[in-house]
Parts: sequence; structure tokens; C-alpha cells
Amino acid sequence: MKKNIGTLALICWLASLPHLSLASAPERLLNEPVDISGDFHDFANFYYLADHVAEFDPATHSGLVVYQRSRLTAGHSFNHDVAVIGPAKPNEFPAGQYAADPKLPFAIDFVSPRTLRIRMASGPQYHKPQPELMLAGPVPQDNSWKYEKVTGGYRYSSAFGSVTVQKNPFHIEIRDASGKLLTQTDHATDNASSFTPIMPFSYVRRAADYSRSFDAAFTLSPGEKIFGCGESFTGLDKRGQKLVLWTDDACGVESRLMYKPIPFFLSSRGYGMFIHTSTPITLDIGRSFSGVNSMMIGDDALDLFVFLGTPKEILNEYTDLTGKSPLPPLWSFGLWMSRCTYNSEKQVVDIAAKLRANQIPCDVLHLDTGWFETDWECDYEFSPTRFPTPEKMLADLKTDGFHVSCWQLPYFVPKNKLFPELVEKNLVVRDGKGNLPTEDAVLDFSNPQTVDWYQGKLAGLLKMGVSAIKVDFGEAAPINGIYADGRDGFYEHNLYPLRYNKAVADITEKITGDNLIWARSAWAGSQRYPLHWGGDAESTDDGMAGELRGGLSFGLSGFSFWSHDIGGFTANSVQSMDKNLFARWLAFGMLTSHSRCHGEAPKEPWNYGTDFMNEFRAMDDLKYRLMPYVYAQAKDCSARGLPMLRALFIEYPNDPGSWLVDDEYLFGSSLLVAPLMHENATGRAVYLPPGTWIDYQTGKAYAGGWRQIEAGPLPVVLLVRDGSVVPEIKLAQSTKDMDWSKLELHVFAKDTATATGSVFLPGGRKLESLTLTKENGVFKLANDPFAGKVRWTIKPE
Repeated sequence: MKKNIGTLALICWLASLPHLSLASAPERLLNEPVDISGDFHDFANFYYLADHVAEFDPATHSGLVVYQRSRLTAGHSFNHDVAVIGPAKPNEFPAGQYAADPKLPFAIDFVSPRTLRIRMASGPQYHKPQPELMLAGPVPQDNSWKYEKVTGGYRYSSAFGSVTVQKNPFHIEIRDASGKLLTQTDHATDNASSFTPIMPFSYVRRAADYSRSFDAAFTLSPGEKIFGCGESFTGLDKRGQKLVLWTDDACGVESRLMYKPIPFFLSSRGYGMFIHTSTPITLDIGRSFSGVNSMMIGDDALDLFVFLGTPKEILNEYTDLTGKSPLPPLWSFGLWMSRCTYNSEKQVVDIAAKLRANQIPCDVLHLDTGWFETDWECDYEFSPTRFPTPEKMLADLKTDGFHVSCWQLPYFVPKNKLFPELVEKNLVVRDGKGNLPTEDAVLDFSNPQTVDWYQGKLAGLLKMGVSAIKVDFGEAAPINGIYADGRDGFYEHNLYPLRYNKAVADITEKITGDNLIWARSAWAGSQRYPLHWGGDAESTDDGMAGELRGGLSFGLSGFSFWSHDIGGFTANSVQSMDKNLFARWLAFGMLTSHSRCHGEAPKEPWNYGTDFMNEFRAMDDLKYRLMPYVYAQAKDCSARGLPMLRALFIEYPNDPGSWLVDDEYLFGSSLLVAPLMHENATGRAVYLPPGTWIDYQTGKAYAGGWRQIEAGPLPVVLLVRDGSVVPEIKLAQSTKDMDWSKLELHVFAKDTATATGSVFLPGGRKLESLTLTKENGVFKLANDPFAGKVRWTIKPE
């Protein structure tokens, strides 16, 4: 959230420049992402290459690996130097007191028939275990993997694949159930045929401070694609990219910076990986060398989970481990109306009245930075001059079907009246001397007393009638800070969003019963605290495209629910907000799990004329009529760790074309959405996965493959998978007023006599499946799971 976009342009540009490692950066900007890859190219450092297995116990699937001490030297030929890695002698004194080529422990554990865990250490681990935050609970142990001795190593197999430890040279091989090699650790001997300098599986010991970090180097196969890594706005397929996983104010959606990096990815080869650490991570995914995925982590120990299966199976396994997104309340799926910012009670009440008078369905009004006495100066109190009766306002709005969300942040400027209290009570992050590491006081969520103080402030708002808290910022926990748990920002920075998300979600659920937040930053495990939105998108076509790539990547990282600022954030007036872009983005936004109009420009549709308001209303009405479909799909996603905004290959993993598309998506399992990405576009080329697809707006049927399709009355291409039942409901102005006892079942079936769908009723406990069969040319309900409690109308009749 930025108040003056132009004044921050230079800062954001500088932050987007290539990042430097801590060791090699003479000058750094505050909160600049920490890229540790430079430490793996430093001639002063020692590198320890995983060479061979010295010991192994098949019963405990653990042993010792010998690491060959190595160093970089310069190889020269014909006016050209390259870095060459080779054996190195010890430099320690007294001689013999330190291992030249250390033997260090590793272990493989089995979590489920599809999940295994690889742990390795670069030295003794004396630290006390920290409370686990990223995982949803204790890691299970699975006994279904069967051991067998194989030539040169040890193999463990389940029904879905195998892991083999090869003794010399050291390899950990991951294979599928058919025996196909999916990936393996990279050994120095694997690179003998290449002149390109390649760092194999290893760890570095830095000359500057003797700290150590792993480079978990695994092989990539020809044609392999990599997806996930959080809300990444770059190309959807991460193969060939370098990603720095460091939570950062990305200042938009068109750079490689990320508000929500997640140390998880999945491969088109049928595996996924989760790097269980909070330290900075640099992923070189075939960028420096196409056949190697170098996962350089700041931690001195490696904790890597590997998952086997299809994308759906991998996401289910990953979210079993780190937690699934609970189902948000029904009202949250309605329209959120906002701008930066409403600044008075009268203004909010007037906008609510206009929404109802103009029949614009809406469930949430969001109050951004202007509900305090001084804008942006968060003190958790409604301005007495501009919001004289907040309790009455909240109660009246709720009676009319409006929930209210309120903005806040965890940073306190020196002039904030709470600043002295926070410092005096030691509720903030300190530096090594005990001072503040930044100009602002930053709440320290690793301190239970801070969490109690903070939740007390939020509880007052929630008890007053506020329904949701906007969890803004959170990406700038000081790296040089010392936190209450005794760790510094190297370990706490990336955890900060998770702690922040959890603190707000826990108190919101305690007071209101709803596990719901509206957050910008995230880390692994944050999906347990929905929901998140896509940050400060540029109000441009490229901004919309970048936002969609970010949402798809986020969904491929274990998050079921997501939103974005419809129309982008940066347009700062009605005049600068392009109406055509707004309309096209609106269609995309309404066909996202959660829909919010927000930005510096007013987003209320009447500001853009009657014709635009009518177009706005039509798209808004569609979302509200589709609410039974949306709610049922949300319930299914919550149960299985699937995203509502879904890359095509999740449903079509065996279709090569579905792995190539990053500008369209499936909204749930049955609707395919292709937003119009270009100015004044009325149609576009659309890739359709195998099968028949039926245009929701026109009824025209299309076969799979590339098709040129016109949008229809609404500015979006919206198609339905053949054989689908899409449940709808009579239009209401808020979800509060919907009548769920009367539902319409819209059947889309051209090449089939059977159609299926699902329904989840508010307050229900189970997602119910529906099957309709054609009899004498008419579709009839073959089963009624609600035993007459719902009156069905089937269309076409």
C-alpha cells in the first residue's frame, strides 16, 4: 500500500536490481532481498562436496556422508577465465584437530507413501529446538516403505515410488513407481562432460565468519518444468529463472520481488519439494546450468521434504504437512468495496446506501488508512471527529448486509502515541545494542507478550463489530534485529508474516468465529490463515497479466484462496483509471475466489458513468448468482489443498499443452476463464484442454486445442467443461439475503448423457455430489442428497 506512488518509483527500481549476498555487498538498501548465491562463487570460501557414503544403517535409514573439502581456482585459456572447483588442503592450526574431509550425518524418513524427508547437517547442531510454525503438527511416520539392498546402495520403495542411496559416488535418487528417474542429487562426477562451472551438492563455509549454508543441487531433465515458489509474478514456469525467497515489499507485480515467497515447488516430472527453513533461499532453477536445480539455503542444515504424484496429489501431501486453508465464511466470497481511503463515517454510510440504491451486490466495506485521527497513524481507535459513532455505524451496516474490514500495520512511526508504550514494555524488535534497528518500532511477534498486547487491541475492534482485519505489510522484519526468541533476522525475517498472519487469525476466530484475515505477506504455513491478496498491482494490462501469474503461482504453493485489487492499485484518480481496463480486470476479479475493488482511485462504479455501472453490475451479479458453485468449490479446495484459481495442468496433467498456459485458468474444477488482456479486446486465442467446452454466455461448443473465441456480453471468455452441473442461486444484494432452499442446476452437456456437480449448504458439514442423467432428452436429478430440503430447478428444462 503506497500513498505516493511517484515518490517511491526510484526506491522500487533500485530494489529490483540484481541482489547481492551479505558477504559481497558494500552497500545495501534497507530490507533488500538477501541473495546468498554469491557465497557459492567466492574464491575465499571453502566448499564441501558430498562425495561418498562412509556409513549407513538400513534399519534407521541414516548414515554418514564424507564431504570433500574444495576451493575455487581460476582456470585460464585464450584470454578467458573460468572458476574451477577442486580439492583443497586444510588451513586450520593445530593440524589434525579439524576434519579435512568431514563425515557428517544424514537421514531419510518416511512421512507417507508419497512423502519422504531428507535431513543433512554441515556440523554439530547445538541449538535448542524452536516451536514449529511452518508445519501443521507433528510429522507422521510411515512404515509402508520396503527396504532392499541394491548394487552399490540401498533402496526404499512404496506403492508410488522409491528413493535410493548410492554409496560411491554419493547420490540420492528419486524414482516413480515404474522406476523412472525423476531427479537425483548432483555429484561432481556428473559434471565431468561439461566445461561449464557447476557447483554440485555441497555446503559452503564462508571465510568471513565461518557460517555454513547448503546448496542442495538436484538434476533437472530435458523438458522438465517447475512451478510454485509463492506468489511469483515472473513466468509461470520457473525453469531457467533465479528466485530469491525473501519476503519483500515488491512495489508492484511486474518484477521478481515477492510479497509471498514460499519454499515449495512442484515439477512436471511428478515430484515436489518443500525446503523446511525460514532462512533466505536462492533458487537457481537451471538458470546457470540447464540441467541442475541449485537450492541454496541460508541454513547450516538441510531439511527437505519430497512428494511424489500428480499436481493434485502433491498439493494434497504438501498441505497435509503444512496445513490446509480452512473454509472462509460465506460473506467473504461477496464483493469487497474499498479505496485508499474512505475517511469518514458519513462517506462510508453514503457509499453503502448508493450500493444498495444502484443494486450493486456487496458484502464488505473496507476502511483503509483513514479511519484513525491521523491517516496512516495506526492506534486501533476510530477517529472521534470523523467516525463519531462507530458502534452504531457497524451495527447498522451489518443489518443491511455489510461487514466491515479495517486496515492496520505492525510498524509504528515515532510520532504514534503508542510508540513510547511499545518501547517501554519491550514489545518491539531490538538491535544488538538494545536500540531499535529501524526508524519505526516493529512489533516482535516472537514475544508472547507482544502477541497478547496486539490481540487485545484487535479484540476491541472485533467486539465493536469489525468483521475482518487487513494484515498489511509484514515484509520488512529487520534482518539486523534481535528477536525475543533469541534469534536474529536471518532466521526470523521470513517467519514474520507467518507469525503476523497467525496472531490476527487467532484473535479474529476467537471473537467472531471466522478464521479470516486480509493479508499481503506470507510464508510457508500461512495458508492456514486465509486469505491473501496480490499487493499493489500496476493499473496496466501488464499489471493484470502479472497479477494472474502471481495468483496461479500462489495457488501452486498450497494456498486455496486469493484476491487482488480489481483495476490495479496505482491509478490515482477516476480520470487515470482506464475504464476498459477496469471492466476487463473486473471480469477476472469476479471470477476469483475473493473479489475486492481497491486502489488509490475510487472504484465505486457510478464514478465512471451509467454504462460502466451497468457493465459492473452484470459482472457482479454473475458472481452472486454463481455463489453455490463458488462455495462448493471452496469447500472442496479447503479439503484437498487445491487452489480456486487453478492452472490448467492441475486438472489435465497428461495434456502437454496445459503445462504451457499462464494467462488463463480454471475457476474451480468446471469453469475455464480466459481474461481479455489487451486494450479494447473483444475476444482472444484460448487454449482448451482435451474434451468439449461450452461457452457460458453463448452456449456454443468448442473442441479442445487452440481456438479464437469472442467474449460475449461480459468482457471475458468463460467456458464450462462438458458434463458439468453449475449450481446457481437467485440474485440477492448480499449473501445474507440468499435463499439456499431454492437452487438452479445449470446443465452443460453436449457429448454426454450424464452431468455432475456439487453443492455445499451454509452451515453444512459435508460437500454433496449431484448427478443428473438424461431421460427422453431431459436431464433429471438422479440423487437428492438433501432429501427435499432444497427445491431444484434444472436448466435447460
